[in-house]
Amino acid sequence: MSATKQESKKYPQVGHRGTGRRKQAIARVRIKPGTGKIFINGRTFEDYIGNRPSLRVPILQPLTAANVKDQYDILVNTHGGGISGQADAIKLGIARALTAISSDYEQTMRAEGYMTRDPRVKERKKYGLHGARKRPQFSKR
Repeated sequence: MSATKQESKKYPQVGHRGTGRRKQAIARVRIKPGTGKIFINGRTFEDYIGNRPSLRVPILQPLTAANVKDQYDILVNTHGGGISGQADAIKLGIARALTAISSDYEQTMRAEGYMTRDPRVKERKKYGLHGARKRPQFSKR
């Protein structure tokens, strides 16, 4: 079986899609009409995020900005990075999926800054240094 056939079984062609990235995290978001349920990696939103308002609020920001919090079900598959990077990747994926539904949402998402990918990533370690920028201690004598 080819990869496309496997992927179509794993992720059925339902709703609109958006991909979000942040640092090393990648989130594939699908939005379909529903009652406002959010599932992340097969778990409920509350179960995955827990009681962390600093992660809960950014994910819901695009939905509240478009005023569609209880109109769509959201299915998210995310991997890589940490939970904070994944939360920001989900936010970008939701914003992109909403703009795929209707171009009316795009003005709102752009005005709020949800359509911009954050390009900051970890800087690589350089040879001769302890880290990306930390240098060995200098000794004059």
